Order: sequence, then structure tokens, then C-alpha cells
Amino acid sequence: MTVAPVKTSGTLPRWVGYLTKPVLLGLACLALYLYVSGLELDSIEQRELNAETIAQRFIEHLQLTAAATVVVVVLAVSAGVLLTRPFARRISPFLVNVANIGQGLPSIGVLALLAIFFGLGFRYALIGLIAYAFLPVLRNTMVGLRQVESAVIEAGRGMGMSKNAVLFRIELPLAVPIMLAGIRTALVITIGTATLATFIGAGGLGALIETGISLNRTPVLVTGAVLTSVLALFVDWLAGVAEDILRPKGV
Repeated sequence: MTVAPVKTSGTLPRWVGYLTKPVLLGLACLALYLYVSGLELDSIEQRELNAETIAQRFIEHLQLTAAATVVVVVLAVSAGVLLTRPFARRISPFLVNVANIGQGLPSIGVLALLAIFFGLGFRYALIGLIAYAFLPVLRNTMVGLRQVESAVIEAGRGMGMSKNAVLFRIELPLAVPIMLAGIRTALVITIGTATLATFIGAGGLGALIETGISLNRTPVLVTGAVLTSVLALFVDWLAGVAEDILRPKGV
């Protein structure tokens, strides 16, 4: 009697790949908790590393990041669409160079200038983050739309589609993978840069890092740095999953 060999897949199931990063990030958070809980904290460290303070800093960071990302996506995608239309092709290089200025300047410099000329607080930190994260979304939107083959666009027009129908039913769906890559980059940039918002009174996880450095409290510094890194990597993972889910079939 011959036993048929069992067929095995040469690759791991997709869900295994999806779960690997969040499991590792969870272990990093557990290691951080064990590290901090095993220390004898002084009064300053206890004030900064209690659950209420950390949750407040975390929420401030999320609010700043989410608000900046939403505004950037709305403005940059809209600008990218307009700048790829025939009427704007002459001015698009100039406007892209203007957008380059925001990312070319050091992020702490942008925030410092906003604080000097306008003031402190959430609003001005938000403006700085928008300026810094605008370019990746704008550039990827334009690249994604421009890589759509003209023959595909002409085929849509030949089927009787209007210009708007071609844009929303052909160009944008085909540009989605490249656009999502730009949004993913902007998200990670925004989370990292938001740590500097504490210097202009906007709070966030950067406040823990700043306190740890200025008062020489290593546990506070490590906690702020690890939580910021975990948040950035987790959001990058979520964006990667969204890329796979939203990618048009066959692209």
C-alpha cells in the first residue's frame, strides 16, 4: 500500500505575516512594563510613569498625528490631482518645489519658527506637521496618476466616460498603490516629528522624552522612546495591511 505524500505550501499563510509584527510590538511593550515595574522610581519618575499620565501623552500624540494626516491627505491628494491635469502642467514643477521647502527644512526649525512668529500650542504644531508631511503624499499622488497609461485613459473616453468618470473610475483606482505608499510614509514621518511638538506646548509622547533628558531620568526617557517607536511601527503595519486590502485586483 502506497501512502500519498502530504502537500505543503511553500509559503506561510498571509495571516501569519500579518500577525508577526503586532506580536513583536506587544512583546516590546511587555518588556518595557517589566523593566519599569522592576525599578524603584523616585517621585518625579512616579509622576511621569503612571497610567494616567502615559495615557494622556499617548492620546495627545494620536490626536496630533491623526489631525495632521487627515489634513495632509485631503490637501495633498486634491493638489496632486489638480497638478496632473493638462491646465496645470506648466506650474506643477514650481508648486512641487514649494512643497519641497517644508520637508527640506529641519522639523525642529519649522516648529521653532511657528512658535516665534505665531505662538505655542496644538494648532501651530499641527501646521508644522502638515508642512513636513505634505510632500510624500503630493509626490506619490502625482506619480501614481502619471503612471496610468494614456491608452487606458483613451479607452475609457472612447467608451463615453466623462473626464471626471475617467479620473474616479480609472486613474485614481490604478494610482491607489502608489498613493497609499506616500500616505504610509507621511504617517511614519508625522509620528516621529510629533515628538518635537512638546517643545511648543503641544504635549505628546515627546514630553516624556524631553523630561527624561532634561531631568536625567532614564526610565522616563526609555518609556517615551519605546512607546513612540512602537506607535510608529504599529501604524506602519496598519498602513501596510491597508495597502494589501485596498490594492485593486490585478495591480
